[in-house]
Amino acid sequence: MPTQEPPKALNSKAVSTIVKLSSRANTKIYQLTGGKVGAKWRVGAGFKDPVPVILLTTIGRKSGKPRTVPLLYLRDGANVVVVASQGGMASNPAWYLNITANPDVSIQEGKKTSVMRAREADDTERERLWPKLVDVYADFDQYKAWTDRKIPVIICEPR
Repeated sequence: MPTQEPPKALNSKAVSTIVKLSSRANTKIYQLTGGKVGAKWRVGAGFKDPVPVILLTTIGRKSGKPRTVPLLYLRDGANVVVVASQGGMASNPAWYLNITANPDVSIQEGKKTSVMRAREADDTERERLWPKLVDVYADFDQYKAWTDRKIPVIICEPR
């Protein structure tokens, strides 16, 4: 049970459309500039510094086509850690569903692209990583409070 109510409009079609359009615009700008623009997120409560952004490319589970999304991330050694929070919405994001069908992904960090394999963190890894993720972006805790689902923490490991 969530500890507090999410904004009423959070799970609306309008919010979903805005998120998709913003994500597509950020992805294109990031790709065109090699991450010079779009590689930092400056929105949210309680962050100390701009939050780093990567581009995650998955293979669509239905279409079989590459799908790219900008995501906040945490470096954990050679691994890249992302959160399938979708802003605390009731359902998991499409990219998460794509990696459950095909865990082979690519990560663009600035101009550099790496081929990786994604997997969901186990409970021990999640316990260790969640505080670090919240330290990077405090709103992750807010999103967790807004939803009944267990927000997946995804670890992308070099192949």
